[in-house]
Amino acid sequence: MKSIVIGSGFGGIAAALRLKSKNHDVTLIEKQKDLGGRARVFKKNGFTFDGGPTVITAPYLINELFELFGKNPKDYIDIIPLNTWYRFVFEDGVKFDYSGNEDEMKNQIKKINKEDVKGYENLVKFTKKIFDKGFLELSDVPFDKPIFMMKQLPALINLKSYKSVYSLVSSYIKNEKLRRLLSMHPLLVGGNPFTTTSIYGLILYLEKKWGIHYSIGGTGNIIKGLEKLMLEEKIQILKSSEVTNINFNQEKIKSVTINKDKELEADNVICNADPPGVYEKLLVNKKKNIFFNWKKKRMDYSMGLFVYYFGTKKVYDEVEHHTIKFGNKYKEHLEDIFDKKKLNDDISYYLHRPSATDKSMAPEGHDCFYVLVPVPNNQSGINWSIEGEKVKNLVIDKMEKSLLPNLRKNIVEDFYLTPDYFEKELNTKHGSGFSIQPKFSQSAYFRFHNKSEVYDGLYFVGAGTHPGAGVPGVLSSAKVLDKII
Repeated sequence: MKSIVIGSGFGGIAAALRLKSKNHDVTLIEKQKDLGGRARVFKKNGFTFDGGPTVITAPYLINELFELFGKNPKDYIDIIPLNTWYRFVFEDGVKFDYSGNEDEMKNQIKKINKEDVKGYENLVKFTKKIFDKGFLELSDVPFDKPIFMMKQLPALINLKSYKSVYSLVSSYIKNEKLRRLLSMHPLLVGGNPFTTTSIYGLILYLEKKWGIHYSIGGTGNIIKGLEKLMLEEKIQILKSSEVTNINFNQEKIKSVTINKDKELEADNVICNADPPGVYEKLLVNKKKNIFFNWKKKRMDYSMGLFVYYFGTKKVYDEVEHHTIKFGNKYKEHLEDIFDKKKLNDDISYYLHRPSATDKSMAPEGHDCFYVLVPVPNNQSGINWSIEGEKVKNLVIDKMEKSLLPNLRKNIVEDFYLTPDYFEKELNTKHGSGFSIQPKFSQSAYFRFHNKSEVYDGLYFVGAGTHPGAGVPGVLSSAKVLDKII
């Protein structure tokens, strides 16, 4: 069986390895000169910058890929747990260190609002129920039949999936600061906490179950370890090779065309590329499917990302590995990003400082960072060649005031990525950071299916398909594929 995988993000690599373990003849095709997709690595003058995912949860899903071939993951990668998962910082200077230490968590909650300690305990209990159903039971099973989805509806309604994550958290927690930090998880997978189905509250419990981890050498070292494994297992890897067409013979997959001239035959094509881009740009003979076309047309896409990478000649020892800084506004700011599609000066952001844990990420005596700012996707019409510098300067000003004093004069290396990078380099529709939003009407059966609804032999893994974005989600999408092929 000849299987071609398009795209080498975590989902594509996991799919290639799982198919190889079933003795498929596997070729992995990557447009860029390096593997990783959103998890690419940028190296600049001694600094190592992870391009994308930096929060590693459920590391067993990564370890499984090595164990499929009887290999010890520790021979390839070094993933360690972090003590403080996130430091939350509010505009008034209040800080909250979020971790797996429940006594410390409750003590901090007590300081902010002692009445919310009991609510927090009950929220954790409820998110465990969502986790048991939504992750343990359903994250790695196909949702390609409406009858299967209908069977799940009573349980999903019982778990209040009609509520948003923010609404669910607010039913247990009264303090606004605590509501924000306990409802922010949808932003990690491209969703608005005010519209994302409360099923994604399972992320809160998933973190508690397995902790937050870091890969020594950066997330890129996981990609490097998986690439080594693929080469050992004789998976053919083609880099700097863009699939420009997917070809069919009477609606059955026949081959792919690379760089507009070379054709490779295939029995199956698995796309780690963003589903709407595949359906709109890569399929030569479009098949008419009224229901699918309607479904595709009505999709809402995740926010865009402005990611500013920078290295400093000063070491900021007091800054944690992961920091989430909230602006004054929360709901209004998210409405600007998701609904009104406009920029706002009152930003919230996520600051990643890998050199807090791993000195190898920066030259000696230096510090390494990236700051990720949710922004509107390219449906906004924002001209990033003009606005990019303005946002960069806004972000530097904000960080100087609250987290990184004298930052501007200490920066020695920097660059940034905007939604244009996601649209042009990673082929995501509208430059979205995480494909389609994780709303209830775009979850499970209502997402793009792992097995194409339209074409025979075409499959999907990654952020835009079931179960969704985030490293555990895209790795689980390859397990869904495992059950289909």
